[in-house]
Amino acid sequence: MKVMVIVKATDHSEAGALPSEELLAAMGRYNEELATAGILLSGEGLKPSAQGVRVRFSGEGREVTDGPFAETKELIAGFWLWQVKSMDEAIAWVKRCPNPMPGDSEIEIRPVFEADDFAPSDPTGELRAAEARLQARLNERASV
Repeated sequence: MKVMVIVKATDHSEAGALPSEELLAAMGRYNEELATAGILLSGEGLKPSAQGVRVRFSGEGREVTDGPFAETKELIAGFWLWQVKSMDEAIAWVKRCPNPMPGDSEIEIRPVFEADDFAPSDPTGELRAAEARLQARLNERASV
């Protein structure tokens, strides 16, 4: 099971404050544990929304809005992508995580769709085969 582990933004992260040396070291140790356990696929921190944009789709139209964005609780400060056996395993690993922010913070865990989840919409399997080919190409690139 692949999950995205989402670190929610706070006023602190949206202000562009960098983590302390202690937090960076603790997160480094935690990421090493995840990698050693074979769970960590990727993970990154994100710059504040003031440095981002949103693209709104309306039919054929596209509207670009520059950050910052108002609702901090709706924003993401960082993420991990993990391969775990179950949601319970993901929860257990998140409980071991250092608090990613000064003060209160929140981490959300969301399952990632797998190709087989789309089987009802792809009765011939053609689209899932194309997805598998694309994934193989991406894996080749990542191993270089």
